[in-house]
Amino acid sequence: MDVEATRDGGGWTKEAPARWDAAKAEAFGELPTTLFGLGSPADGDALADEWWRAEDERGVIGYGRLDDSWGDAEILIVVHPDRRGEGLGAVILDRLEREAAQRHLNYVYNVVPMTHPDREEISGWLKAHGFEEKADGELRKRVPRAQVN
Repeated sequence: MDVEATRDGGGWTKEAPARWDAAKAEAFGELPTTLFGLGSPADGDALADEWWRAEDERGVIGYGRLDDSWGDAEILIVVHPDRRGEGLGAVILDRLEREAAQRHLNYVYNVVPMTHPDREEISGWLKAHGFEEKADGELRKRVPRAQVN
């Protein structure tokens, strides 16, 4: 694989370039990638934006994606189906917020697709983690400045 991985000591690995692979397919589980604007990637296809892989001693926890533009960043958090409910989405969110803070971004945001099978649950989770819903359905959170190094 031609992915250059930059891993910190805590199991957070930046994939450069990010590519679609079996581990990502497993993490998305039954959720169609088209739901997230990824099209229908084949194994080895390059992925846009910046992706990080979260791992622990049991393997891949999930992925975080950051797409920054104009001082804000759209984020995507994907937790492996076998690991959902363990609080690991919050770990990935924290890491994405740190990445955004290091870039001096203002907000991270997410738009949960209307057709997402768990739309209400995901929106509620984001709100519980400090996101505010705007009139257009976008969920937005100011990047904590304390995390800027």
